[in-house]
Amino acid sequence: MKKTIAIILILVTHVSKAQEESSTPENTSMTSQLINNLLMQSQMSNGFALSQVSNDNLTMRLNEKAASVGFIYRHIAETMHLFGTFLGEQTPIQNTTMGQMDEGQGSNFEESQQLLTSGYILLQDIIDKNSDSWWLEEIETPFFGKVNRLRLFSHILYHNAYHSGQIALTISKGDKL
Repeated sequence: MKKTIAIILILVTHVSKAQEESSTPENTSMTSQLINNLLMQSQMSNGFALSQVSNDNLTMRLNEKAASVGFIYRHIAETMHLFGTFLGEQTPIQNTTMGQMDEGQGSNFEESQQLLTSGYILLQDIIDKNSDSWWLEEIETPFFGKVNRLRLFSHILYHNAYHSGQIALTISKGDKL
């Protein structure tokens, strides 16, 4: 639990520092402020569920066919990095969860937690370095076809919330199977 709190504090500190560095009106556009606020709210809202993940509940599932808490947690983290590639970022992270069955990929809590932290930092860095017009440029994706970058970014946040809800439900109603 102490490690989880430390990770959340690191994330909040990173976001707060980034906002302080660019909080003057001449340095921050309305679009950047809006996207920053969306990311911060996503981290805070999802943090309630994600901070409950621990080595003790990684193997919990709602039923035998459902993914484990650890798998879903890792999936959230990997997806931030992998979707980041559509936003121009390179990542050494390999897909082990997207479209895959749960075969224990989320069994290393510390590794998944670090991946989650670096995923949020990656999203913050993407916000900080891009212009308003960049967000509205359309890109081709295999999932949604042609969409602007802001829509893809919003999907990442939605995706995180969806799976954070699954984690919360699994922790509260699931069993170690």
